[in-house]
Amino acid sequence: MRSWKERLTHTTLFEAGGLLMVTPLASWLTGHDMGEIGVLAAGLATDAMLWNLVWNRVFDALVPTRRRSLRQRFAQSFGFELGLLVMTLPAVAWWMGIGLVEAFWLDLGFMLFFLAYAMVFNTLFDLVMRRRLARGGA
Repeated sequence: MRSWKERLTHTTLFEAGGLLMVTPLASWLTGHDMGEIGVLAAGLATDAMLWNLVWNRVFDALVPTRRRSLRQRFAQSFGFELGLLVMTLPAVAWWMGIGLVEAFWLDLGFMLFFLAYAMVFNTLFDLVMRRRLARGGA
């Protein structure tokens, strides 16, 4: 349904927006400096971008429409965040110098933030793309 160009645009915009919001918040909540959090966030964003390309391709095959219900949006966002949490938890614990349980709670807080962010972002992105395609844009 989506071209690789559109997927790359979607992923880049999503991660850039997320980094701009989460890095200062994570620094403030954890007491770690912006540089340390920034490096972690950039690494996680890279992982997220790669996972985003894979996950959304799979999800688009399962739900091939831009007009998704709230339940479908939730499934898309939750599946993405859960997969990312499982993949990145050990790296977060190691980088932050904390145990897996503490890293899980930290990651869970950000997962909930990104779950809401992803639902809003994906809805707006699809709305913009539907309008663009309706006007004959590529």
